[in-house]
Amino acid sequence: MSLTLYALDGCPWCEKVHDALEENDLEYETEWTEPLHSERNEVKRVSGQRGVPVLVDDDHGVTMNESANILEYIDRTLA
Repeated sequence: MSLTLYALDGCPWCEKVHDALEENDLEYETEWTEPLHSERNEVKRVSGQRGVPVLVDDDHGVTMNESANILEYIDRTLA
């Protein structure tokens, strides 16, 4: 499985996604982003926007943002 989470250190929404991935024993990589939105070029490249968290699931061809959407995806698709 190839999961990448784009996250910001100290972001509570990112932590919720981290926790869900850990609780479901899913292997993933974390790409830590810059604090300033204007410097999150990698996030924009992969998701079209600069907000975090962003989860990229290469196996399913899915890229999504918004923690609530990601948590639902983890529960319905990956857990």
